[in-house]
Amino acid sequence: MLFRSVQFAHIPKKETKKGMVTIMSNRLFQGLIYQMKDAVNRIIGVIDENGVVVACSELVKIGEVRATLREEIAYASEGVVVGGYNYRPIGSGSRVEYAVFVEGEDKMAEKLSAVIAVSLSNLKGMYDEKYDKNSLIKNIILDNILPGDIYIKSKELRFNTEVQRVVFLIKFQNKGEVIPFDTVLSFFPDKNKDSVISVGENDVVLVRELPEEVETKDLEQTAKDLASTLEAEFFTQVSIGIGTVVENIKDLARSYKEAQVALEVGKIFENERNVNSYENLGIGRLIYQLPTTLCEMFLQEVFKKGSLESLDRETLSTIQRFFENNLNVSETSRKLFVHRNTLVYRLEKIRKLTGLDLREFDHAITFKVALMVKKYLAAKASPMTYR
Repeated sequence: MLFRSVQFAHIPKKETKKGMVTIMSNRLFQGLIYQMKDAVNRIIGVIDENGVVVACSELVKIGEVRATLREEIAYASEGVVVGGYNYRPIGSGSRVEYAVFVEGEDKMAEKLSAVIAVSLSNLKGMYDEKYDKNSLIKNIILDNILPGDIYIKSKELRFNTEVQRVVFLIKFQNKGEVIPFDTVLSFFPDKNKDSVISVGENDVVLVRELPEEVETKDLEQTAKDLASTLEAEFFTQVSIGIGTVVENIKDLARSYKEAQVALEVGKIFENERNVNSYENLGIGRLIYQLPTTLCEMFLQEVFKKGSLESLDRETLSTIQRFFENNLNVSETSRKLFVHRNTLVYRLEKIRKLTGLDLREFDHAITFKVALMVKKYLAAKASPMTYR
């Protein structure tokens, strides 16, 4: 491990959740150091970011301060030898929270310090994962934790379970050089309120803590702002699904599943939109949950054989505009730049082909649902198009 340009992280002295985890990490270090004591037959231990000995094979040395080591270690290219001890960091990247020390300036001390550093680093990594808030939330949304354990872990982390939260599922379409997790984290750095979790190469989950008064339109606006910023600053496009707001942490798994459904249904029925909320999926959500055999039976009952396939692109476009203008013939003809009689002729042609008169509300609803069902079946037949 390299020490060059590495600075020790400063941890507040007050007893925070992270402080409690640090205390437990120190105890784990001491347990392992004590087990290694006889096998190594040298003084071995661990110092923290302030140069304080937090674990040692000689108990009397715990609490000693070796403050001058900070400068020595910060500018060393490799493990450093100071005062008859070989030091080696525990940490990753530019963050070094601890360093191992082994008595001796010989090659064996250097090797022992490297081995012990790896062992303690792995131990700390497993412990941090076990007691990390993001790891807890990830296990909840992926259903990898028992309901009873959720409250036990939350209590250990002093994590408030009775707060409004919502899940955003962000799918990067063309990430290029962008790292999805790091990019989303840069927008939501408040780890006390937000949790950013990677659930795939291109998928990131954002769990947000919310105020009591929040509406779906506010959540959608947050997602739209994020999507537009990513496109403008990073030239990458995303699709975002939003689950429903939940009031208990155990329900985050449901909100996550809803966000997944919002993404899938949005791709099928609202492919021109990059943000879809589960609460605003409308009838598309119902169709998505139907078995394909039932959908096929519905289409066969509604349309005469081949009648739907006989409609050309222009006719289908006319139908879409007619729906968009609330079945208003005059307004639709104006938007299509055609004479009113031309539109009436087209609608009559559709009635003769399908048996449905779109000027009648019930017929129009049936036709609209049938088109959505057909689109759904097409998506199920070629799922890669919609993922």
